[in-house]
Amino acid sequence: MAASTSVRNYMIVTLAYWGFTITDGALRMLVLLYFNQIGYTPLEIAFLFLFYEIFGIVTNFLGGWIGSRLGLNVTLYAGIGLQVVALVLLTPLTQAWPLWFAIPYVMAAQALSGVAKDLTKMSSKSAIRLVVPQEAESRLFKWVAVLTGSKNALKGVGFFVGSVLLTVVGFAAALWIMAIALMFILLSGLLLPRGMGQIKKKIKFRQLFSKSRAINILSAARFFLFGARDVWFVVGLPVFLQSELGWSFYQVGGFLALWVIGYGAVQSSAPILLRYLNRGRSPQASTIQFWTFALTLVPGVIAFGLLSRWDPNAVIIGGLLLFGLIFAINSAVHSYLVLAYTDDEKVALNVGFYYMANSGGRLAGTVLSGWVYQVWGLVGCLWMSMVFVLCAGLISLKLEDPKGQPPPLSFAAGDGE
Repeated sequence: MAASTSVRNYMIVTLAYWGFTITDGALRMLVLLYFNQIGYTPLEIAFLFLFYEIFGIVTNFLGGWIGSRLGLNVTLYAGIGLQVVALVLLTPLTQAWPLWFAIPYVMAAQALSGVAKDLTKMSSKSAIRLVVPQEAESRLFKWVAVLTGSKNALKGVGFFVGSVLLTVVGFAAALWIMAIALMFILLSGLLLPRGMGQIKKKIKFRQLFSKSRAINILSAARFFLFGARDVWFVVGLPVFLQSELGWSFYQVGGFLALWVIGYGAVQSSAPILLRYLNRGRSPQASTIQFWTFALTLVPGVIAFGLLSRWDPNAVIIGGLLLFGLIFAINSAVHSYLVLAYTDDEKVALNVGFYYMANSGGRLAGTVLSGWVYQVWGLVGCLWMSMVFVLCAGLISLKLEDPKGQPPPLSFAAGDGE
């Protein structure tokens, strides 16, 4: 009975997260395509997402504290509700709005979407810790990998959904369709147990800063890891593909959507690969150290290929595939370790703090991507990415293995133990 209840709760959380993720990816593509269509520059479009990242940092910092006091089911569905508000706020937007008003307005709506995204992500990933027994580490890694990987695959699906909705029904109607769909998902919150992840004793605000050494180190590494991705992926890469290689915007959007889907598929299947490489053991500190230093080489190789005037299409496509493969494994192991380093009572606090670092890295990468590309081009963005990954690797050297020796991983169908 307990096992079936855990599976049911896991499915409810996962389906809610999936629904949100599709709309999040679709909204990003809608904004990119629509504002490109009405004449905004790539850097102006990048600024539209600035508050999305900034408020994500604030949300991750406070979200764990709020979740520990009110329960993860409250924060999960509050995030979905805020996404509905953000979508509705964008519906009256038209090309006739003056630039000085439209940009701050969209930034404010995107700020709500950023809060929604990180409330939902923190809550869903924290909830997995609560529906898997502490001793079932192999099942925990598998379920975390499935949730994380499927999220990225569905975000890619969201890119396609956003493109199709914009083409078929237009900007405002697309937003209304997604808002109505999320309203139905909100109803599933009634099926979750109340107070999930809620701590009985009061957590003082200053305790938000009191993390374990392992969580602090892992969070710092996460900052540089995701900054390394976004410093060339957010602005530099799409602009390069469109302006330098002559790709159409739909080719750029479609390619990036397929990349995100493939990235998510690799992340979901990371346990299968690591089963053989780790001889059945759960990921340890050495696992993340190896894969982070392996990733360091990839942006350098791509930059070298572009400087050597190799076929840029082949260099970019091949380099992105390799970068996505290794980065996905890194991200999956990170998502496992943050839960392996914590316990049930502190899970919301620690995961929220950890993903605050994630959002901080994305913010730094987004801002640097536009600036570095404007000054030094895509090659400069790639060298900056290499430096960021190297910093993440050096920081990860300070990590120790999670306490205790978890049982060997099993990746057969079933409960995974």
